[in-house]
Amino acid sequence: MRPDEFRHALPLLPAALHDRAAALTAYARPTRCADCQRIGDALTLAVTAARYDDLDATTELLDTADRLATSHPPHRGPAGRHPQRGRGQVARWVSASAPLVAATDASWKGRAGGIGYVVSDGRYGLLGRGTGRLDPTGVSRVLIDELQAVDYLLTAYDGEPPVGLTVLVDSLSALRWLHRWQAGDTAAMSAGYDLRQRRWTSQPTLVRLAGHVARRPDLMFDHVKGHSGHPLNEAADALSHMARRRRTDAFDLPARAHALVDAFLRDWHRISTARG
Repeated sequence: MRPDEFRHALPLLPAALHDRAAALTAYARPTRCADCQRIGDALTLAVTAARYDDLDATTELLDTADRLATSHPPHRGPAGRHPQRGRGQVARWVSASAPLVAATDASWKGRAGGIGYVVSDGRYGLLGRGTGRLDPTGVSRVLIDELQAVDYLLTAYDGEPPVGLTVLVDSLSALRWLHRWQAGDTAAMSAGYDLRQRRWTSQPTLVRLAGHVARRPDLMFDHVKGHSGHPLNEAADALSHMARRRRTDAFDLPARAHALVDAFLRDWHRISTARG
């Protein structure tokens, strides 16, 4: 089944099953990977079962696809570039019944940095970057990276982030800027941040972020103490460190990130369920 055919078939599924299947769309494309093919086959059969109103079989097949995908994240696209630039989703948490909460974080060491985010619905992302003569971040490099991590999270959604999303940050300085922008002071920027036109985007990242949060008073930005054992904060911290280290060390970043997020989200949902 081609990806476009798969997307056209998704409306056949009830809402909860639709979201689970949509999170696995990357596996619907043709592939030479045997593991990816097994996941894709399970998805195709799930949609076929839905066409014949056999939702029990559809659910079982999606369970199989979820289980296989948890240990086998999608491969990178052509030329080694991931189509979503370091983003992914652990499918098993798509339909988890809990308030939508996210955490972001940044890491910097020497001339390498990394940002990361994780959301309670299984979404996550991580990006590493270096610095050079044209680095636009100015003197507040760590603060800027903390805010860029928030922008990276908010731009992960097609359209706009869901209403009522809570974003946890462990930087009080970043939190103050987010609240300031949300209150309407979008012209204010951190000292030294370069506002010149970028070649690769229509607006500097923080200008875009300031406008975004100003338009969304429903978004909640809260502080969480770093390194205190909070599962979402620990996951975002680990992702940002992983992205930074990957700039100099060779390891299987997609698989490791996927497994890490799944483990921390298991803890988060266990704690959330226990609290009722």
